[in-house]
Amino acid sequence: MRFKVEGTTNAAPTTTGTATTVESATEVSCFNNSTTAYAVAILTAASGTVVGNITLAGGERVNIVKDRAHALYSANAAVMLTPINTRVS
Repeated sequence: MRFKVEGTTNAAPTTTGTATTVESATEVSCFNNSTTAYAVAILTAASGTVVGNITLAGGERVNIVKDRAHALYSANAAVMLTPINTRVS
């Protein structure tokens, strides 16, 4: 899949209060830089209501589409978050 990197890659925060909008991105690449599976939660905002969650297997990468205000956090900082844009030609 082609995508454009829209910002820096950072370790996922590990609490709801520090959940990040990932630079207000609407698309986020999530990479589990570990051999252990970790959960990732999508919230309405930092400390907000859970919209959904996924579990990333060790070494797995997925792209999440979200609202700009939605915030992400993970069970472990081994999960790396990068704002991306898949709508590139």
